[in-house]
This record gives sequence, structure tokens and C-alpha cells, in this order.
Amino acid sequence: MKYRYLGRSGLLVSRLCLGTMTFGNSQWGCDQETASAIVRRFVEGGGNFIDTADGYSAGESERMLGHAIKDFDRDQLVLASKCWFPTDPAVTARGLSRKHIIDACDRSLKRLGVDHIDLYQFHGPDPFTPLEESLRAADDLVRSGKVRYIGCSNFYGWQIAKANTLADAKGYERLVSGQHLYNLIRRDIEREILPAAADAGAGIICWSPLAAGLLSGKYRNQSAPDARSRIGIQAAITMPRYWFEDALKLIDKVAEIADRLGHTPSQVALSWLFGDRRITAAIIGARTVAQVEENLGAGDIDLPDEARDELTAALPLVMGYPHEWTEINLKSTFGKAEFDPAHAVQMP
Repeated sequence: MKYRYLGRSGLLVSRLCLGTMTFGNSQWGCDQETASAIVRRFVEGGGNFIDTADGYSAGESERMLGHAIKDFDRDQLVLASKCWFPTDPAVTARGLSRKHIIDACDRSLKRLGVDHIDLYQFHGPDPFTPLEESLRAADDLVRSGKVRYIGCSNFYGWQIAKANTLADAKGYERLVSGQHLYNLIRRDIEREILPAAADAGAGIICWSPLAAGLLSGKYRNQSAPDARSRIGIQAAITMPRYWFEDALKLIDKVAEIADRLGHTPSQVALSWLFGDRRITAAIIGARTVAQVEENLGAGDIDLPDEARDELTAALPLVMGYPHEWTEINLKSTFGKAEFDPAHAVQMP
């Protein structure tokens, strides 16, 4: 397993992060016995980074994870959780208010059975709570010892930039990470979020790196997914997100390259992500130990440049404006120096 620093922090995490959304999910998840076996195999394979959230299976994911890690040295694990989703009927039990952040963290600690969370993340943006209030609450959690680092998930690029600018100005803890949807099919974050996160010093943690299993190749040559599969169960979300003609053609290209390199499609799709050093980790979810076994192989694989370029070109991302304008005008306007300065901003 290879490891990367999480953003502009000293926290070293495995580049594969174990996602626990499957833990306790009655439709496409697993029970406690399987969850514990999955955690054990992941840790034995060199993984130290495990992600959960209070919104996963109404807190059951956290409870099951807490049970699964009892046999391990807590200090050798990096535990991440999140708050934002409603946790009970109370109107205050949601969002990023100071009250909810602190209450939610205390409840997560209790479910996990630990005295601190290594990475506590805002699960989504809250348009009704001032960002200063959320950051101060998270900063207080760090100062109290209940949280080590803070991050976000599903934020816009400007919100990541604003958060860390505010943190610097107020002396609050900065966001060290952003957890976002990113895979070979959905590369939206390349336009704004990836550059904003890199500039703000936040590492990117990719959720759904296998496009709900589509990039594993298990749905190849199917006109529609099995209604009992995860894509089938969540069809209202996953079908428009992933199931379209160009994406299905990309799956064939992934399988072709995997066969050529002697890897599985899942390993190739995951390894493609790590060719970009702005990516810290990819979250691998599993409902069987066998799935973890396969995906762990990507913890050490680095794709040859030509293979990665081939995959990138297979489903081009239309960057749009202002990237188009910049591409046309930047080179003719600048480029007079012997080499680019170290402080040059990395454009998308």
C-alpha cells in the first residue's frame, strides 16, 4: 500500500480509503460479521484510512465500524466521519449550525466508541448557516481534542477557497480535504473544484471512484442493470449519472487496458485517479471481503503514462469557459520566461 499526505497537513493516509456506506445497509450492504472481516482484510492489506458518516444507515455504519475496530490499535487508524444530514426529527438536527456540529460529533464519538475522530467533515454545504459559524464550531472541536483535522464534502470550489481564507484570517483550523465525486466517467471537479482545492491546500478524497461498480466491468454487455444491484436499486440517481452510451464504451476501453496490463478493470480505474497528485485517496466500498481483496491491488499500482492518457482521452471532458478562453490566450500573452516560476498557479 502506498501513502499520501492529506492536503497541506502532516497526516499520512493510505491512498485507498475504506468506505463504510455498505455497513448496515439492508438493500445492498452487509452485516456485522462481514463488516468486521472487511475491516480486518483492509487493515491487514496496509490500509489505515476508514471513512463513515452519521447519515449512513441512520448511524448504524458508525456503530458497526466501532465494533469492527475494537481488535486494532486505535492510534494506527485514521478514522473519518461526517455531519450534515438529518439525524433525528428535531429541526435543529441537520446542517452545519454550531449546535448540530457539536451535538453530531458527540453522538458519532459515542457510536464509534472512540474519544476522537481524526478527520471530521462537513458532508455538504449549508446555505443557511454562515461559514464562520461552522468553522468556529469545528475549530472548537479540534481545540477540545475531540477532532484532529477538519474537511468538507460536496462543496463548491469557491466555498473551499472561502473557508480556508476565513480560517487563515480568523485563526481557525483549515480544511485539509474535500471529499467529492470523481471517476473516469464523472470528471466534473476538474473544471473548478480540483484547482480550488489544490490552491487552498486541501487534498481530494474521491467518492464513487468506480461509478457505483460500473467501472468494475460487471455490467458489460447488459442493456440495463439488474434491479437488485446497487445501480438498479438506486436507478433514479445512478442511471442518469453513469449509464449512457459514451460511458458504456469507456467501460470496454478500461477492460481492454486492464487485460493488456494484467490487472482487473477496477484496479485500472482506481489507479487512473492516482496519476494526479492532487488526489489523496479513493474510497472503496465493499459488501464482501473478495471485493476488498481485488481493490487493494490498486494500492500499489501506477499506470504507465500512455495507458493513463488513453483512458483520459476515451471520454473527453468538455472544460468550457473560461478554460477555453485561457487556452487560447495564455500562451501568446505569457511564456517569455526561461521557465515557469514555482509560484505559478496550476490551471485546470
